[in-house]
Amino acid sequence: MNRREFIAAGLLGLPALRACGAASRAPAPLALATADTESHVVVVAPATGRIVQRLRTLEGPRSIQGRPGLAVCAHTQLGKVSLLQRDGDRVHVRRVLNGFVEPRYTVLAGRHAFVTDSGSGEVATIDLQRGRVLHRAAVGDLARHVTRHGDTLWVALGSSAARLVAVDVSDPLHAAVKRRVAPRFLAHDVAVAPGGRLWVTAGRERRIALSGGLELDADEAPQHVSFGPGRAYVASGDGGSVRVHALDGRLLHSARVPRGSYNVQRAGRFVLTPSLGAGTLTILDLRGEVLHSVRVAAAAHDSCMV
Repeated sequence: MNRREFIAAGLLGLPALRACGAASRAPAPLALATADTESHVVVVAPATGRIVQRLRTLEGPRSIQGRPGLAVCAHTQLGKVSLLQRDGDRVHVRRVLNGFVEPRYTVLAGRHAFVTDSGSGEVATIDLQRGRVLHRAAVGDLARHVTRHGDTLWVALGSSAARLVAVDVSDPLHAAVKRRVAPRFLAHDVAVAPGGRLWVTAGRERRIALSGGLELDADEAPQHVSFGPGRAYVASGDGGSVRVHALDGRLLHSARVPRGSYNVQRAGRFVLTPSLGAGTLTILDLRGEVLHSVRVAAAAHDSCMV
């Protein structure tokens, strides 16, 4: 091959190389928001704020937790849990699980999901690959918000909880309570920061407690917490705000969002907060600046990323 043919062959090969590189890149993330009163989940492209799909589900999708490729959606009033799967740019319902009373919130851990059931006072272990419930552990009445640190789940017993429960899930098939803790105030959300520090928010007061004795002022209760690199994001639905804190508690920024934005999830480079009252999904960047506020439904209680 002479020099001219060599250059031509190289140029002809460039499109194929570009296509190969594009195929190897991970797909762009998708945000999911529950349309609580309309029996579907809204799929939004977070980079643009554009609605790309409305996924029909059972009635009352209430909470949703996801990671790349999948999500777990709880239908609290029906006592059912839907497993959602992403294929390309579309999301579908892979399986519906029965046998719950009032499923509430979920944490994901490898091939397992742990779902609190406030009606039965249990934490259910779900095998995500097989799509079935493997175990139910009694933890206490009104089991609700849940977080995980290593082999321990922390569960708040109620929306204004007088007790937090630590559950050992080192063996997901034999999850069991290992201790019960009385928080400084009636607790709503419980979350574990990178590094293991526990953040507990109030159900009725403008307070947040951090393990180690630190207490922060907050916007109106109840509040929910999510974490990013070096940051904590605290949503106040009644106050209409998302506050950004350093992990040592310092307030860095506060953003106004629609009232009723109770839940908050940080995933990748986005922070999501849906509004139960306004039916919006607000998308913020990691600094806490609002990028988009999208009207997705009449009411949107929870959101996640897949």
